[in-house]
Amino acid sequence: MNWSFQLYSARNFQPWNGVVKMLGELGYRQVEGFGGVYDDPKAFRAELDKNGLAMPTGHFSIDALENDFDGVRRTADALGITLLICPYLMPDQRPGDAAGWRGFGERLAKVGETAKKAGYGFAWHNHDFEFKALADGSLPQDHILASAPEIGWEMDVAWVVRGGADPLPWIEKHGKRIASVHVKDIAKPGEGLDEDGWSDVGHGTIDWPGLFKALRAKSAAQYFIMEQDNPNDIERFARRSLAAAKSWQE
Repeated sequence: MNWSFQLYSARNFQPWNGVVKMLGELGYRQVEGFGGVYDDPKAFRAELDKNGLAMPTGHFSIDALENDFDGVRRTADALGITLLICPYLMPDQRPGDAAGWRGFGERLAKVGETAKKAGYGFAWHNHDFEFKALADGSLPQDHILASAPEIGWEMDVAWVVRGGADPLPWIEKHGKRIASVHVKDIAKPGEGLDEDGWSDVGHGTIDWPGLFKALRAKSAAQYFIMEQDNPNDIERFARRSLAAAKSWQE
């Protein structure tokens, strides 16, 4: 299996050529891009090629996807990205009610249509706010998925948990739409205090062996991407997380 790595995790551990070299040496075969690595896509692609890494997935802002799709396409093609992912909605842009979230879902649906016509896959990436109940008791994530029935979902399991939801029912219900998965873990009580409460994958509180089995059996996920939002040691995180993940396949 080609384990991937979200490069956002390494944004504080420059230079990028050192990060890419380390990931290749550890045994990763894929990475996921984000805005911080798109300045010179051709040069970055050369570094990936040199280290035996591919970038099949990449994060692009809703603004770029809606207003500069040609720019997104040029970046994606230079890096080899085939699955475009919208990763976030700023707090001041988040709707406050069900109708607003349905409207946002419709915006994503239009981006998905544009992406499909251009030959790309498209998915929405969740955080925790999509699982926080609105005043009427409904969840933004339900409205997003219902209003954009043709787009995929990049499931960030740890953010689902932090949002107060159980990932398993969501995998059961929407597995066919899960195109990729962020493999992330939540620290045990009293640990990870300088890492925003995250941990190395397989060393926290999430039942990753069980969830990985469920995702492999019940989802359409093609990409499994390691991420830690604020690690204090990138090599340790990357190494220990990959070792843990490989043990689930044994």
